[in-house]
Amino acid sequence: MGVVPNVLAGSLAAYNPEDETTQIGTRFPDKSVQLSQFLTAPNADQLLRDLATLVSHRGVVFFTDQDITHEQQKVLGQRLGELAGKPKTSGLHVHPISENTPELGKDVSVIDSMGGIARAGFVEGTRASSGWHSDITFEPVPSDYAILKMHTLPKVGGDTLWASGYEAYDRLSPAYKKFLEGLTAVHDGTFFLDYARARGIPIQDPRGAPENTGSNLTAIHPVIRTHPVTGFKTLFVNKSFTKRIVELTPDESVHTLDYLFRHISENHDLQVRYRWRQNDVAIWDNRCTFHTATHDYKEHRQGNRIVSLGERPYFDPNSKSRREALGLDI
Repeated sequence: MGVVPNVLAGSLAAYNPEDETTQIGTRFPDKSVQLSQFLTAPNADQLLRDLATLVSHRGVVFFTDQDITHEQQKVLGQRLGELAGKPKTSGLHVHPISENTPELGKDVSVIDSMGGIARAGFVEGTRASSGWHSDITFEPVPSDYAILKMHTLPKVGGDTLWASGYEAYDRLSPAYKKFLEGLTAVHDGTFFLDYARARGIPIQDPRGAPENTGSNLTAIHPVIRTHPVTGFKTLFVNKSFTKRIVELTPDESVHTLDYLFRHISENHDLQVRYRWRQNDVAIWDNRCTFHTATHDYKEHRQGNRIVSLGERPYFDPNSKSRREALGLDI
């Protein structure tokens, strides 16, 4: 039931992308396909616009053995968002506990198994499924695209999984979809404040958009949102940050969110699992995917991530589901 990549890839079809699974994930296996060259190509805007569209449809796109620098990552992330139509006031996110180093700057997040953002709030011995999230949904203006380049890896392990919010929505019953549409939920990143206080780290402020200021790391977003690029409806709650559905009683909220979290984590056929190789790059759309790392290793694992900011999430009752819009079997 997956969409042939060439239909969505536009000018990128010439680089022979391959779908990783039916529902989510596309890969460019040829390491001669370099994102750094896309940035300087004569048709750069067309390539990057098509890349943003492909990522928004397929959720996550992988590139093999890339030479892109962290400065080029920043340019790429910002241009993807701009070419996809994000607000002019949305830049790159500055994570609340990012370090502002001379080498990377404050808008590059170091994803490190030894500490920092990747380990804030992590509790040993909990189920692996507790780590599912979309990046920075605790912000009023959360992320559109994110780009991660992994440069240090264990010999085995440390995979990342992504899940499709489009397919998660489509698998709900019509009655349950109707119930969820129009509900809103609280997203909370307070554990980053706790992490910062315990280590004497100052909280970064502002954080890439005029709306993302202060130390109250909470926001309210629709449970079902409409993706501005594809027009598809997608489920928009995640285990790490979503704490409560505003319109429900506490008990109703707990039970509803528990079902939705399990719906994402237990349906392996709406997920893709990626085994990293050194200098691989993943680009994903936080508006329609969830992801989680696999903590099954002891060696060092590190990469550099940039997170672009998009728009305030919204729900358009006239929007369609992915299956409905593409004429797929429902």
